[in-house]
Amino acid sequence: MEVSVIRSSSQAKISKTELGCRDLRFCFGKSNDKNKIFSRKPNSVCFDSQISRFRKAGLRFTLKAVHSDPILESKSPATSKSLDRLRLFVGLPLDAVSDGNSVNHARAIGAGLKALKLLGVEGVELPVWWGVVENEMGKYDWSGYLAVAEMVQKAGLKLHVSLCFHASSQPRIPLPKWVTKIGESQSSIFFADRSGQHYQQCLSLAVDDLAVLDGKTPVQVYQGFCESFKSTFSPFIGSTITGISMGLGPDGELRYPSHHKPAKSGTITGVGEFQCYDTNMLNLLKQYAEANGNPLWGLGGPHDAPTYDQAPNLNSFFKDHGGSWESPYGDFFLSWYSSELVSHGNRLLSLASSIFGDTEVNVYGKVPLMHSWYKTRAHPSELTAGFYNTASRNGYEAVAEMFARNSCKIILPGMDLSDEHQPHDSLSSPESLLAQIRTTCNKHRVEVAGQNLASGAPGGLEQIKKNMLGENPIDLFTYQRMGAHFFSPEHFPSFTEFVRSLSQPELHPDDLPSDEAEATESVQTSSDPNIHLQTA
Repeated sequence: MEVSVIRSSSQAKISKTELGCRDLRFCFGKSNDKNKIFSRKPNSVCFDSQISRFRKAGLRFTLKAVHSDPILESKSPATSKSLDRLRLFVGLPLDAVSDGNSVNHARAIGAGLKALKLLGVEGVELPVWWGVVENEMGKYDWSGYLAVAEMVQKAGLKLHVSLCFHASSQPRIPLPKWVTKIGESQSSIFFADRSGQHYQQCLSLAVDDLAVLDGKTPVQVYQGFCESFKSTFSPFIGSTITGISMGLGPDGELRYPSHHKPAKSGTITGVGEFQCYDTNMLNLLKQYAEANGNPLWGLGGPHDAPTYDQAPNLNSFFKDHGGSWESPYGDFFLSWYSSELVSHGNRLLSLASSIFGDTEVNVYGKVPLMHSWYKTRAHPSELTAGFYNTASRNGYEAVAEMFARNSCKIILPGMDLSDEHQPHDSLSSPESLLAQIRTTCNKHRVEVAGQNLASGAPGGLEQIKKNMLGENPIDLFTYQRMGAHFFSPEHFPSFTEFVRSLSQPELHPDDLPSDEAEATESVQTSSDPNIHLQTA
């Protein structure tokens, strides 16, 4: 197979096998096409934003079948082993299915699946939204997601499903309407910060076992959702569907929504805020304080902690030296706050394991990379998110133990981030935090999968490759995410080269067969006014 981005006669190759394929094109349809590629709905992922730029560039992506001698294998056994284990997935658009279970961008996704297959990508990740499927309690409409699963199966790819029990603001995908309605009269089902503001994009972990959803607990509702999914998608599970991620909180991650207010433009990320002020969280804190003989400590969270966008030294709780995070009260509160998060993760992952444990799919959960302020002693961004991790305490031991207990794998995002590209004043170290979590997971024999945070991170592709094929290689990486930028001329050629570099060890030109040593990547003008993916 030959993969090339063409504007001249020279081409970049990925030699894999001899394939016979028909022409495949991204046919950019009109906005009123019944099965349109581009959604013009507000807040949706739009592919048409690049049309004019594509036409000016005249760029054409061409994938051709060729017969060539095999690339020489690397002389490094470690590298060969890493490449053999590696599985690369690409995330589908967040709103691949939305609005009445219709499939958005169907033609573009279908063409993209074929392109990814030819590139050698193993599969795609599909977000499955609670708010799309269960708009009436106990009634599930899986039609749009079944259609996507059939598309993926037909393309010969694998599918990783992310069960999303949270809402999305961009693109806008809310919680189920009936849940939102309950929340209008019972705001305590949502997290609250110190000012009493509620975060309404996921349920508070404090209501997991409370019958707040029309007589059912959230865990019971999640169970019904997962069981319906398992029954409906049984023809795909274990064959097309090979992995399932269980949503654990905001953005699907195991954490509190401590950083849901974005930093002001031009400022660094603040420490976030503790999310323990809804009625049910305060009840749990009160019980914990009384059980520990300190009832006055159960009246609320730390009074001397900064607010969302403030630096740690603007108040006394997170100060490196003499901060109250190191006091007996600080240890009491942080131990309780973090243990509630781990208990929540345990409830949901044990549920997922019990439902899918008799299938051939792997169950995953995502743990965030809260890397801001990692170079301080207190690690405040991690503390407010629920991880009692400091310079003197490994807060990920309990997390890894919980994943191991439930035979689940951990997804770690941010594998595209490097220390050198972080703002100096944020005292951030994504590389050090990632290494700490991976080392802890390795200690507890918990397998790690990876994701990137943003496809535009400086040096991101090289950093991803470093993390994928390093000393402790991962066996699964999901690249986020398919959309307008993904197929743009600024990005897609780089991604193609990235995939090629994973498929073939880097060799000196003298080590290549002569007919392939001459193959190089280049760009030239095409007279075609549209963007094409072609196979021949």
